[in-house]
Amino acid sequence: MKTMITGNNLLEIGYSEGKTIGLALDTIAEHFKETSDVELLALLKKVKDYPESFLDDPILSKLATAMIEDASANVSDTIELNADAKDYYIFGENYIEEGARKQMDVAMKLPVTVAGALMPDAHQGYGLPIGGVLATNNSIIPYGVGVDIGCRMALSVFDIPEKHYFGKDNRYKRELIAFTKFGAGREFRGLERADHEVMESEAFKLTPLLKALHGKAWAQLGTSGGGNHFVEWGIIEFAERDEILNIDKGRYVALLTHSGSRGLGATIAGHYTKLAKQLCKLPQEAANLAYLDLNSAEGQEYWIAMNLAGDYASACHEVIHKRLTKAIGAKVLAKVENHHNFAWKETLNGEEVIVHRKGATPAAEGVMGIIPGSMTAPGFLVRGKGEIQSINSASHGAGRMMSRSKAIQSITKADMKAVLKDHGVTLIGAGLDEAPMAYKDIHQVMAAQTSLVDVIAKFEPKMVRMADDGSRED
Repeated sequence: MKTMITGNNLLEIGYSEGKTIGLALDTIAEHFKETSDVELLALLKKVKDYPESFLDDPILSKLATAMIEDASANVSDTIELNADAKDYYIFGENYIEEGARKQMDVAMKLPVTVAGALMPDAHQGYGLPIGGVLATNNSIIPYGVGVDIGCRMALSVFDIPEKHYFGKDNRYKRELIAFTKFGAGREFRGLERADHEVMESEAFKLTPLLKALHGKAWAQLGTSGGGNHFVEWGIIEFAERDEILNIDKGRYVALLTHSGSRGLGATIAGHYTKLAKQLCKLPQEAANLAYLDLNSAEGQEYWIAMNLAGDYASACHEVIHKRLTKAIGAKVLAKVENHHNFAWKETLNGEEVIVHRKGATPAAEGVMGIIPGSMTAPGFLVRGKGEIQSINSASHGAGRMMSRSKAIQSITKADMKAVLKDHGVTLIGAGLDEAPMAYKDIHQVMAAQTSLVDVIAKFEPKMVRMADDGSRED
């Protein structure tokens, strides 16, 4: 089988004339000779629509990078790295690829670095590895936060016993489709639009960039985007009563969501990364770790924009949860949510630091969080133990075992359907790059962080919605 994809095909799916088309065609010729044109075009469209999801992909990262910023930016060696990397802790060392360690080694040489840690789901990312935690001295790294600023998990536990879920699949599916919206650039229009107090935030008036983003942010409020974002119904089991949440032992219907700050966060990330690279010129291997001094005007601007994006991401989840809670006529027994692409001012060993958690869950003592598995593997409601060696952090999921391009090449639709059937999971949307087999074993990941969190409850996915990859059955 030989691919027949041309530049015109790429133009038809939204590529622009120039470097990215050449990169795409070169990538096809070198790596995708045996992939069908339908699957390949769907994958390439996903790279265009959600480039941040491919920044850790060994085959497609170069193309994704070109989509996000000018890859030929002139970076000169004006700020030297420290000769030796500071020591850092690795949790789940046996499950972490060499690329993630090398990236963390570079981050630990930054002159502003105070401490670091790698979580057991860590894998190679862009700048700071995904699953990397980095504490810095009064400095913020835009790509240490990530493209999808404020990406988070949110869980609602309902007063609906497990037995009342089964047999009502059509109802839950209907409401899930009616009140969620997935895909790059997707917006709500007219009366569909949600409202939330975050849209009245004074931060939107503070810079020309944020003013210009207000309209798009409002239109995308309550949408989920693409990549590995999802909205899913499931069953959560409390093996014993939890006094803090005031929930009795039992199995309840629950709603779990994963998404971030949509176009607002991505635009902020791109703008301030470019600015940081202009102001903080690092050696080539560290260029994507360019940082802003929080005492500078640019650093303060990014800090305000980042926090706005985090509040906005939280608002998106709130809109989704309120709409679906009302649709099924439920009462919420408990709601838990947490960021995992963000930076916080925290105290570490008596010193105020900026803690970047790029794909890591806050896990200070008593702090609640959600660590998902995959569309067929369980997720876990956890409570942090406040482990200083992890900088009060834990994993943000299972982590990828297989790159997106590798998953597309090696997993078939039949394989994926069989796994979904075996686990009794209904899937709406998603592509082969999100197949459960592409992820690490969540049980191994959890076993590697027993010193970081206590498991409070286990969530089992039953109906999952994700962005469609654009491919269709022949």
